[in-house]
Amino acid sequence: MKKVAIQGFSGCFHEEAARKFYWDEDLRMVECDSFDQLFEAMDLGRADSAVMAIENSISGGLLPNFELLRKSKTTIKGEIYLRIVQNLMALPGQNIEDIKEVRSHYMAINQTREFFKSHPNIQLVESEDTAKSAAEIAREKLEGVGAIGSACAAELYGLKILQTSIETVKQNFTRFLILDDAIEVAEPDIDKASLCFTLPHTPGSLAHILAILSFYDMNLTRIQSLPIPGKEWQYFFYADIKFESYDRYKQAMSAVRPMMSDLQVLGEYKSGL
Repeated sequence: MKKVAIQGFSGCFHEEAARKFYWDEDLRMVECDSFDQLFEAMDLGRADSAVMAIENSISGGLLPNFELLRKSKTTIKGEIYLRIVQNLMALPGQNIEDIKEVRSHYMAINQTREFFKSHPNIQLVESEDTAKSAAEIAREKLEGVGAIGSACAAELYGLKILQTSIETVKQNFTRFLILDDAIEVAEPDIDKASLCFTLPHTPGSLAHILAILSFYDMNLTRIQSLPIPGKEWQYFFYADIKFESYDRYKQAMSAVRPMMSDLQVLGEYKSGL
């Protein structure tokens, strides 16, 4: 049984992403209260791998996770994009007219406020985690109380989905990284890489890098800068690039490497899209 570290409780979207990626494996979730604990679980051998959210199509990147990834010894071995479908759930036998209170994480509440405008009798209460709220309802048999969360949580805790897909923005996707050193990706399958690097504090340094990547047909799908502590106006750059030819990618890296400082290849893997 593969032990997979996730941030959150069983039934959360991290677990849904893990089961989607490892669809043919027997899994046990290692619940972590924070992303720091997720890396700690792998370092201590409590988990074989981890699934970690890195960006969302609405709220953007999870910036602290870029730094955790840079400092870790783990490399990215895959990714998966999960559409975030928020569902209203409660104990079996309950109807939406019976619900007086709904508990969930503040982000889930923010994503579903439009739906609840047509149910003004329902009080929205922020909680620590979407799946934990569902678990509490099931464990304490709370009538009149609902939760917002994944279909995975409803199935796991035996709750009834009263209304599916109550999120305001339907095209809401989260990108999850797969951190699993046991995965070996064959070179012909590699079509994406994640990099971290610094550049000289000189005019045009980033523009030169981008021009070279473009010349070698590299598609820059994301670039993010974070300040380097203790070094004024200097930054770490985190970049994701996609490509059709692994050989061209290696040529591109050879061309830009002399122009970069502290280059780290955070992972070379098969794109999830």
